[in-house]
Amino acid sequence: MEITGGGRLEVRITPADVGKRVSVRRLAEATPGGEKFTDTVGVLTSWDAGVLLITRRTGESVRIPESSLVAGRVVPAAPARRRGPAADFEELARVTARAWQPVERERLGDWELRAASGFTRRANSVLPLGDPGLPLDDALDRVRAWYEERGLPAYVQTATGAAGTQEQLGAQLAARGWAREVSADLRIGALAPIADLDADVERVGLARSFDESWLQRYHRTGVPGSHVLKVLGSGPSVWFASVGSEGTVPAAIGRCVVDGRWAGFMAVEVDPAYRRQGLATAVMTSLARRALEEGASAAWLQVEEDNAGAGALYEGMGFTTLYRYHHFRSA
Repeated sequence: MEITGGGRLEVRITPADVGKRVSVRRLAEATPGGEKFTDTVGVLTSWDAGVLLITRRTGESVRIPESSLVAGRVVPAAPARRRGPAADFEELARVTARAWQPVERERLGDWELRAASGFTRRANSVLPLGDPGLPLDDALDRVRAWYEERGLPAYVQTATGAAGTQEQLGAQLAARGWAREVSADLRIGALAPIADLDADVERVGLARSFDESWLQRYHRTGVPGSHVLKVLGSGPSVWFASVGSEGTVPAAIGRCVVDGRWAGFMAVEVDPAYRRQGLATAVMTSLARRALEEGASAAWLQVEEDNAGAGALYEGMGFTTLYRYHHFRSA
């Protein structure tokens, strides 16, 4: 908090700071024992009619009456990282998009509209990296129409929590009635420590393609169609891992996409009957070793916020959250 020479807290932010990361203290309540204060850190996404809207790293928005402010200041866009590869939001947003490509896409200014017959939100949502070239309401009308033509709900993917992320866009979508449905962490880490894990990789088979048995283990496919096969097979250098006998449903599977210095891990799944036997670690380690051979040095993956088990596994491998992404659905 900003403290003046006389030792008093002071508000040093104004509506001109909208879009910047701020730290504010506000009066929460007054009690007989004294006053209680609450601190909020995040991006100042609006300041209208005497109310501040601050979006936290998690994507949660907090409304704060201007009259309750006790102190406030602008703070660095993101805290310094203490471990893991150097990375920024836009680089990872493009890398992750190349690893999970839609069947159909169309440009709207700097936005990319993506569709794959409804298979996963990532492949059926707008990737808004820049200016759509139209006023926001007009751009959103175009988005709705484009997805409606394909019989799909309109989604926009946004991100929060790092320099250059889209807190303001998320707040604008929410203000227009778009609902935030799913959030997930984008985590990064060094690749070599994963490849160095003491895991039973001899049980893991690697291939450039997948078969019907691999798809039977993958929980997202439902009834596979050509759109599913195209999305799963997309990416600069794609590898599939499986544990089990050929022709049988694998006990564990995984997918890795190597793209320059980055290796992205997806679809790591283990049969419930074989959990806690190190199979997920073996799959990750085997894929990491192959990615190292192709010149990668850094790793990324995505973890939905309610998947505590996977989150703990990846944290133990050294992955840390770079930002969080969200899917907003049109009202």
